[in-house]
Amino acid sequence: MADSASSSSPVILWFRQDLRLNDNPALAAAAATGRPVIALYLLDTAPPAWQMGGASLWWLHHSLSALSAELKRLYGVSLLLRRGDAREILPALVRETGASAVVWNRCYEPAAVARDTALKTMLTADGIAVETCNAALLFEPWQVKTQSGGWFKVYSPFWRACRTLPPPAAPIRAPQKLYGFAGLAPGERLEDWRLLPHKPDWAGGLRATWQPGEAGAAKRLHDFIAQALHGYSDGRDRPDHALTSRLSPHLHFGEIGPRQIWQAVQMAAGQSGAAARHADKFLSEIGWREFSYHLLFHFPDLPERNFRTDFDAFPWQDDATLLRRWQRGQTGYPIVDAGMRELWLTGWMHNRVRMIAASFLVKHLRQHWRHGEAWFWDTLVDADLANNAASWQWVAGSGADAAPYFRIFNPILQGEKFDPQGAYVRRWLPELARLPDKYIHKPWLAPASVLREAGLRLEQDYPQPLVDHDTARKAALAAFAQLRNDDRQTAGAA
Repeated sequence: MADSASSSSPVILWFRQDLRLNDNPALAAAAATGRPVIALYLLDTAPPAWQMGGASLWWLHHSLSALSAELKRLYGVSLLLRRGDAREILPALVRETGASAVVWNRCYEPAAVARDTALKTMLTADGIAVETCNAALLFEPWQVKTQSGGWFKVYSPFWRACRTLPPPAAPIRAPQKLYGFAGLAPGERLEDWRLLPHKPDWAGGLRATWQPGEAGAAKRLHDFIAQALHGYSDGRDRPDHALTSRLSPHLHFGEIGPRQIWQAVQMAAGQSGAAARHADKFLSEIGWREFSYHLLFHFPDLPERNFRTDFDAFPWQDDATLLRRWQRGQTGYPIVDAGMRELWLTGWMHNRVRMIAASFLVKHLRQHWRHGEAWFWDTLVDADLANNAASWQWVAGSGADAAPYFRIFNPILQGEKFDPQGAYVRRWLPELARLPDKYIHKPWLAPASVLREAGLRLEQDYPQPLVDHDTARKAALAAFAQLRNDDRQTAGAA
């Protein structure tokens, strides 16, 4: 950022989904001016389509608390908290402080893009220097193009194209010095925002599971590389094994950046074949995150509309009871219910189980994928608009590069394959803990004597299956066949 203003005029550093000090380009740009910095977090209350859900608000509270403490400890700078419509609050703060520059890291959600574009236009027209940076992605969405100059709709060629680009820049360290701005009125108190839940207080499980903040993110990455990376490719689909990184909420809130993860994993892998294989598989999952942002940026109605418009005529069922049973982990299929209980208690679910649970909702119960998207949005600590929308549409078969609709997971076989001893199910469904392995994923088939010995009363302690797998599968395939038939008739009429 060019420093053409008086050295006493402050720079506003607007924190958003980048709640860290290391590898934060906007922070580095603000510090490089040598001018006083106003470190701002603005809780935007303008009503976008997707306000943060309960689990995200819990995480935000603790992440802001951690960031505020680090700013004060390292630089003696206070984090200014303001709440309101960003299009009003930010220009007002510029006038209030005499700031001559504003810097922020880019967001890519449709509402954020529209807001930021309007703000940049407004501020620039008033003579305020605005600089925006990339802290969230390895590659900007507009960088990665097909050979014809368009946008990718399939992951594999997208990721191959990414790998042909210059590698991501090395992450940068936090600035050594940062000067605060003295003439600043007090901001709001974090506690007054009331981000933490009270009824029900499900946050106890979140507190026991997570450490929000940059230090927690760094520890999570270190532990993953030390304990799980070298088994990742082979064990990532096993929910009974702790071989996933669990970095997703830290990435969403920007407590760690993808460049930091990229460098650390590459360095840990070195050149050895086995280690490099595990590293490449893990980094390809970071690639799926990049692809989701690519899709959302270029197709901004992804969270609300079918990417494949032929799915607009799909005969979804609308059954609040079925949806509620799924949300509560009461479907009668243990691998599905264990995942939904894990989600409620920890704000997270193993990726393989997410696919199984999502497939069950949209294919066995034939509830619209948007119902599942909304539930995950509210209950996941890593709720991310790009990932959430792209993943639900992928499972439903309506999205880009989607799993075909006729690929219907058998929840019994999926449980037996990926949780063969039932350790995952027993952890989250203790009422089934005494069942033998043979019946842990199909308790309704256990003989009465086995149920008695396990102390399990079906329908009282654990429900019978909501639907029969074979029957539900045939109904889903029939609905899909009808959709395709209607599509052909429409095309013929045209």
